[in-house]
Order: sequence, then structure tokens, then C-alpha cells
Amino acid sequence: MAAKIFVFGSVNGQLRSAFGKLAALHAKTVFSFAIVTGNLFGDPEAQDDDELNTLLDGQIAIACPTYFTVGTTALPQRVLEKIEADEEIAPNLHYLGKRSVTKTSEGVRIVTLGGILDPNIVVGQSNDQTAPFHTESDAKALRGANNADILLTTMWPAEVWKNSAKAKEENINSTSAPSSPSIAELCAALKPRYHFSMSPGPFHFEREPFFPEVKEGAEDKGIELTRFISLAPWGSPAGKKAMYAFVVNRDAIINAPPGSTLTPFFKPAAAHKRSADEAGFSRFSHHDNNHRNRKQRRGRSPPPGPDRCFFCLSNPNLPTHMIPSVAEDSYIATAKGPLPSAATYKAEGLDFPAHIIITPIEHVSSLSTAVMNGDDAAKIFKEMTRFRESLQAMISTKSGRKLGAVAWEINRARNIHVHWQLMPVPAEMVTNGLVESGFRVLAKDLQLGDFAVKDFGTADEVGGDYLRVWIWAEEEDKIVGKSLLLRFDENVRFDLQFPRKVMAKLFGLEDRTIWQDVGQTEEEETADTQAFRDGFKEWDFTLAT
Repeated sequence: MAAKIFVFGSVNGQLRSAFGKLAALHAKTVFSFAIVTGNLFGDPEAQDDDELNTLLDGQIAIACPTYFTVGTTALPQRVLEKIEADEEIAPNLHYLGKRSVTKTSEGVRIVTLGGILDPNIVVGQSNDQTAPFHTESDAKALRGANNADILLTTMWPAEVWKNSAKAKEENINSTSAPSSPSIAELCAALKPRYHFSMSPGPFHFEREPFFPEVKEGAEDKGIELTRFISLAPWGSPAGKKAMYAFVVNRDAIINAPPGSTLTPFFKPAAAHKRSADEAGFSRFSHHDNNHRNRKQRRGRSPPPGPDRCFFCLSNPNLPTHMIPSVAEDSYIATAKGPLPSAATYKAEGLDFPAHIIITPIEHVSSLSTAVMNGDDAAKIFKEMTRFRESLQAMISTKSGRKLGAVAWEINRARNIHVHWQLMPVPAEMVTNGLVESGFRVLAKDLQLGDFAVKDFGTADEVGGDYLRVWIWAEEEDKIVGKSLLLRFDENVRFDLQFPRKVMAKLFGLEDRTIWQDVGQTEEEETADTQAFRDGFKEWDFTLAT
């Protein structure tokens, strides 16, 4: 059944009248849920305390589930206390968070970025989920959500008025509302069906629908159409639209509606000449430049920063089609040139490669406290572990315990961006010790020493250069698992393909040992990622509402 959705402009504390109107309309047209753009509550100093208390005490009826985020003003103290205590704010009233990805019970995917851009925070994400500001990193991190039915932001996307006859007619331009290039980039990346924002004054702007440039050969797949709508505040003069109702339609759009335009965010692709060092550091890869017996250059240029790091969400060239899930401090991505193919474990219940990269969002070379704050390292490690355990559970369940998983991390002084890799492995290879033996034998052949058995409970238990491996499987009545650690001197030219070579040998897939030799088109990568996203849905904790 299609979701019917009602949207308010900023309510600004006029709670009785706004929710009274929703109740009247809901009685005639039953809505799946409602959304408030901008400010639900008024300025804390001007908010009517009696009206606020009446709402928080459950005496103002809210006819259907209603979602809101933070706008341009701080939330009232009583509301903050309820949010921080994880208590119900009021029946049917739900806080989306400032930066979030939410999937409603109807399957509607809402990506939210509340607040105004704080230019004083140059690097990093804002830690406060209720303050009325965000950073560019907040916006960049959300690009990894990949898609959205609804994008909800406080600010307008910069240049949304470009190529718009309506904007010209209504004198809409850069002075009409606070706007941000990072919001424009977020909208361009997600291609939402609807993008809602707030108008700072008594006016509304509904731009002509727009669509991205259609790639050659993809015309029959439909048009990714976006409608940008900025609603007037509640109580605005007649003719200034402060309400909007619509139905989410997921049918493919073959022909754009009359008046539609090319996306206002279109920028011709510029040729990017990479340095030799940068060329060898490829997104979601093992970035080993030595497998073709190249000589290492002397006087290497500095490692890439976040804008050029191919593990950073802030890199404008990242392949977002390979990122199925983004959490608070980390994200997962499907690997380029995966070792197992979509067919490798199809008989066991996995119709996608499930070769996954688990990566911190923060640009950090190691989770060691020698590199970063201990509390931050622990928090990131905990969330990455949660991803690893969720992936293990999915692989085991979908395969009927026929498959387990192996994961690894390589840490070196020259690391650019720490990450873990994970892939399925036949459970029998785990229980009979074959996987462990494979790692130990190759380490001995390469004279790297021996693995130690170690339980990795926290982020900073290991220092220096090392390879750590998690081997895991689930039997009928117990978990079979082992954690291995191989330390090596930083002067050793450690083969970054080492873990993949072990697994390729075990799988009998030596022809896929080098990831660059596993050619995939973007369409194939996208299909594998979508198949994984669908399969992982039940275990993806980022989708919890």
C-alpha cells in the first residue's frame, strides 16, 4: 500500500492549531505519517510554556506518527531531556535526530540533516545530535546513504534556483534562504524523490522537478526525478503554502513531467590527473603497488588527505554506488574486485559476493590511542565490531550455518586510512582449522614469524605494525572462533595481498587473487551492492527507527 504523507512548514510552537489541522485532515484522508520541516517548537525564550507542557503531557492529540528534526533554533530544555533520556516526547511524536537515515514502517527512507552550517568547524562531524547546526562533514557522511525517498534539511541546496523559470518569476535567488553547496552535493548524490526544506519567511517555493544527466544506454531504466519544496511557516498569509500532502510512488518514471529541468547541480566532469602515488591508492582496494614488481620510488609525496583519500566519504570522487550502509562513526562498502563472486556461494544462500570493507568515517590511520583519542578509538572500534558481528550473523543465517566468516586488519606506520575486510568462508574450513592453518603456513613460508592467539576486546590493545585476523563460524550449539595476531617489523615490506592470497588459495580462486584483475562494470558493482543491501536489511542496525 502506498504511503500517504503530510508535511508542515515550520510550526514555530503553534502546536494546538497545527496538530488540530492535522487531526481534521487525517479524519478525511488517513496519512501514513507526517513530517515537520524547520522548527517544530518556537524560540526557547518565546515558546508558550503552557502549550509546550500541554503537548509534552500528552494532552494535544497527534493524529498520526509525526517526525521532526532540529531547525534553526535550539530545542526546549524539557524536549532535550526526554531525547537524552530516550523517553517518548509525546504520543506519535518522534525525533529523527539531526543527522540520520530512517526507514519508516511503510518502507519510506528519510535522510535528515537539520540545523544550519557551522563554518567554524572545519573538519569532523558535530557530536551533538540536538544542537541547531551541522558541519560539512555531516553532509558528506550522509552521501553514503546512497538514496532516499525523502531528504529533509533545514538549509536549501545552493543553486537550487538555477535553470528554474519559477525561481526567476518569483525572484528566488541566493538571498532567499540560507543555502549550502554541501547540501546541494548531498541532494545530487542521493537523488531523493522529494527534498523538503524550510522557508525563513512567509513564502514558499516549489521548484520544477529536476533530474540528473541520463547516462548513455540507461534511458530505459527510468528517470531519477527530484522535487524540491520549501514550505512557508505555519500561520503564514493565505496563498503562502505551509502544508503539503503527497503519495510516495516508486514506479519508474520514463517521461519527465512538463517543465522539468536538468539538475541545477550539474557540473561537467573535469579530467583529474592523479599522481603516481595517488594512482596506486584505489577505493576499497588493497592498494598494493608492488604486486607487479614495480620499484618503489624514493621521495614519496605526502599521503592523500580526506579530500583525496579513497576511503573518506569527503572525497568527491568516491564511488557511492558501493556503500550500502552508513552508521554514526563507520560505514561498510562492497569491495572492488571481490574475491568471491556473486556465484561463489549461491548454492549456500548468498547471491552476492559479500566481500565487505568496514571503515571509520573519520580520516584516521589507526585505531591505536597513539594516533587518536582513546575514547574516540573505543567508540569507533565498538561500532566497527558491531558491523562485523552483524555481517557474521547474516552470513551464517542465510547459509543455514554452512558459511562462517574471516575478517582482517593490516596496520602499518604508513597506513593512510584504517579499515577491515570481511568475506564468507565455508564453516567447515573454520571448524577443521584449515583457515587458521592457511594463515600460519603462508606466514612461515614468507619468514614473517608465527601468529599468536589473542582476544581483541578493545581498539588499542595492539600497537605497532601487525596483521590481525578474526575467524568465525556457528555450529548447532556453539560458536567456533579465533582471533590471531601477527606482528612484524615496520621495515618489513609486508605484502598487503597476504590475507587475500590465503583465502584465494583456500577457495581455489587463484585467478582472482589480484583485485585489479577482477573486472566489473559500474552496473555490476551497483547490482552486487543492491543485492547485498537487500540481503543485509534484517541485520542492518542503521535502519532501526
